[in-house]
Parts: sequence; C-alpha cells; structure tokens
Amino acid sequence: MPNQKAVEDKKRVVRELKESLARSRSAIVTDYRGLDVARMTRLRRSLREAGVEYRVAKNTLIGIAAREAGLEGFHRYLKGPTAIAFGYEDPVTPARLVVGFARENKLPEIKGGLLEGRLIDAEQVKWLADLPGREVLLSRVAGGMRSPLAGLVTVLQSTLRGFVYAVESLRKQREAQA
Repeated sequence: MPNQKAVEDKKRVVRELKESLARSRSAIVTDYRGLDVARMTRLRRSLREAGVEYRVAKNTLIGIAAREAGLEGFHRYLKGPTAIAFGYEDPVTPARLVVGFARENKLPEIKGGLLEGRLIDAEQVKWLADLPGREVLLSRVAGGMRSPLAGLVTVLQSTLRGFVYAVESLRKQREAQA
C-alpha cells in the first residue's frame, strides 16, 4: 500500500501544475537533461528575476494535470526529463529567456509549449522568442498611429494657413479701397 503522505504530495503537485497550466499565458516545456547544477541554477535565477516559474516534475503528474486542465495533446511533450517555464504576465518572456539560454548553452532542449491555451511546437516557441518585446511592439504601434496623424496635422495646417493668407489679402484689399 502506497504511503499516504506520498499520495497527498502527488495530488498537491498535480493540483499546483493544473493551476499553473490554467493561469499561465505561456508555458515552455523543456528537457533539462545535461544541465549541470550551476547552469540549472543560472537558468532558474534568470527566469525567477523575470517573474517566470520553472518547475521540474514527473511526466505522469504533468500529464494528469494537463488532462485535468483540458489540454489534449500535451502528452506528446512528456518524454524524458521534463521541466516547464510558466509565464503569467508576458507570454513572450519565458520563450525568450529559455531559448536564449538554450542558444548560449546548447541546453535545455525545447520540446514545445503552450501559448494562450494553444499547443505550440518547438519551432513556434523559437519564433515566439524572436518576437520583439512588448515595449518595442507598443512603440511601433504608436509610431504607426503617429505618422497618419502628423500627415493630417500638416494638411490642416496648410489649409488653415491658406485661409489666413486669404483673409489677410482680403483685409489689405479692403484697406486699400477705404
């Protein structure tokens, strides 16, 4: 008969993983095999500083949590040692940090992930990591909106300027007649 404490611990882990999967905006699934303690610590620290949670768990527990969270097909990422980086704020940050770390260190291997509730493969995770940051995208949108507005202001200014010249010309003409 299994130890009752062990069973309760597994239930708690499944519950926590399910909650993390449900509330995360993105989750990057990795195979951390080959990472030594120093590199794993560096990776965890960089993720934690960015507000990203990095959890190592047994595939069976992750599979149960994913099934309970309604993520069909998630099991295909659960082969070999598995760790998941959960991003709760910005969906791009976990991908950018994990992929950047993997490019520098050749590890961890990216298996796939989850973006706003949809499964994505390893290539899509890498594509997501290459997106510009939120601030850059917002500034591009603002710049795109500014350009037409600046054009409108220029057109309105020239129309107004023409009106002012016409009124001034009319005033001079009336003065000359008087």
